[in-house]
Amino acid sequence: MEAPHIIILAAALLPAILLMAFMLWRDKQQPEPIPWLLRGFFYGVLSAFIASSAATLLMALRIIPSEYSNALGATFYAFTVAAIPEEAAKLLMLWLLLRRNPYFDEHLDGIVYAVCVGLGFAAIENIMYLFEAGSDWAGVAIARGLLSVPGHFFFAVLMGYYYSLVHFGHANKRNQFLVLGAPILAHGIYDSIAMTQEVTEGIEVIFTISLLLFCNELRRLGTRHIREMVDADRQYTHKV
Repeated sequence: MEAPHIIILAAALLPAILLMAFMLWRDKQQPEPIPWLLRGFFYGVLSAFIASSAATLLMALRIIPSEYSNALGATFYAFTVAAIPEEAAKLLMLWLLLRRNPYFDEHLDGIVYAVCVGLGFAAIENIMYLFEAGSDWAGVAIARGLLSVPGHFFFAVLMGYYYSLVHFGHANKRNQFLVLGAPILAHGIYDSIAMTQEVTEGIEVIFTISLLLFCNELRRLGTRHIREMVDADRQYTHKV
């Protein structure tokens, strides 16, 4: 018996809500206005449709592949169909959100707003995956809630971290490149491992362990970046 749509919807949104609550807790010293946070979330939803439309068009024109059957193909697909268009669309929305935002006045704010965009993307993507899963929605919800949605959260942390570095006076070529390069690389590696797992036989467990280890390293890096920005804002406040 299929669950009511409201239950599936709640399961799809819960991971994004919990991660957003965590981010707001870290930003509790000088929280951002709720309307701007909601705008960021909505921009993230828009970025999902932009990325999907771009990838669909490129596949229709046969510029990028529409399927894969081996590890090399999975890796190429992961970067060209998922990581590059999705992170580029998110960055476009983040730029539109922050270019005239008077509240972007702390280092942590770049991460906060990037997370809003990233979780908006993750939420709408999660909704579509769960409703497409039919009777298997619960298993999909657990897997994506533990891996995919947190993945988008930490991709956003990377983007927001370097965006803030550039914005607050560290606009060297490396940081400018990593605003987009870091989330694309992290996203591409994540999807490469997950997609390669689908086309391998007998060694799937190796890729499952690899994915878990990568996600743990991504978590450690992301939490370190968040702490670094919190400390930078605290030092700035003390100087003022």
